[in-house]
Amino acid sequence: MRNTSLNNHGRNVAGRRRVRATAQGLPLLVGICALLLAPQAIRTASAQQEMITPAVIASAEPQAAAKPTANLARPYFIEFRSRSAQSYGHTFSIHGRLNAQGKIGSSFTVSGLHPFSESPIPWMVGHLVLVPSETGASDGDREDQYVTARFRVNLTEAEYRKVASYIKKLEGEHPVWHAVLYNCNAYVGDIARFMGFNTPASTMLMPEDFVSQLREMNINRRDANIIGVPTRVEDANALRAAALRAKAGGQKKAANRAAPQTAVAHVPGAPAAAKPRAQTTRAPAATPASASPAPTSATPASSSAPRAQAPGARTSALSGYAAAGTSAPGTLPAAAPVQ
Repeated sequence: MRNTSLNNHGRNVAGRRRVRATAQGLPLLVGICALLLAPQAIRTASAQQEMITPAVIASAEPQAAAKPTANLARPYFIEFRSRSAQSYGHTFSIHGRLNAQGKIGSSFTVSGLHPFSESPIPWMVGHLVLVPSETGASDGDREDQYVTARFRVNLTEAEYRKVASYIKKLEGEHPVWHAVLYNCNAYVGDIARFMGFNTPASTMLMPEDFVSQLREMNINRRDANIIGVPTRVEDANALRAAALRAKAGGQKKAANRAAPQTAVAHVPGAPAAAKPRAQTTRAPAATPASASPAPTSATPASSSAPRAQAPGARTSALSGYAAAGTSAPGTLPAAAPVQ
């Protein structure tokens, strides 16, 4: 009996310890579950409060260009991209209407998941806990010079409306970001899977590797299970090079416009500009012997007729100024640099 009583007492003590341990760990477990279920709760509330209407879809479309788009079977597009950054980079998507040449113009919409604000603090904290997110363009998303990988899909108008509607809905479903639980790769992967494309098995890849694998897995697909048609375009290296050349050309033109216009002065020894040929006059007829002789005095100082100059006189005059260490009127000093 005594042994039985001791055994029962031991079991009761052990049970109370398990209950106490469970009660102590329960708040932590509830907190973790709340964090994990927060996106789902917000998603449910958002779905009940906000419906995707044609007006919402239209707001996701870029403004139509002044010139009509070329006669393309699929004049719309979505392109999955990765870009470089001071960290490991970023994955995002751009979508809109192609221009008249069938290329991406300056008007498009950016959608991607990233920590809110441009401060690095939410990004660092987001490797530990969930942080608020943004789904618009982040710094560098609109600049081709930072693109490291790309995968484009051309769309019809109906296909584009369907994809744009899903993206708008997806933006409202993910108000938080986490480097491991749900990051930019996972967000783009959701869009790609909605369109029927295969996606990389892991969302922990580098952004460039994620987009490159996404392209290689789907670039040749033409089946009915996907939305749109994958399209081969110039690689990211060519896109970056073209963007850098355009930027350098713009900077050079701006510098030329800002540079002051300097006058070019004549420098002694430099070939002078061609002068117009002087007009010659016919000499007067010979004076008869009976006529009074011509005056032999020199031309008066008040005369406006130019005085003839002996060959080499201009050179001698300049040499005299140089010997005296001064500059001739209207000329630059001998040491002045040629412009």
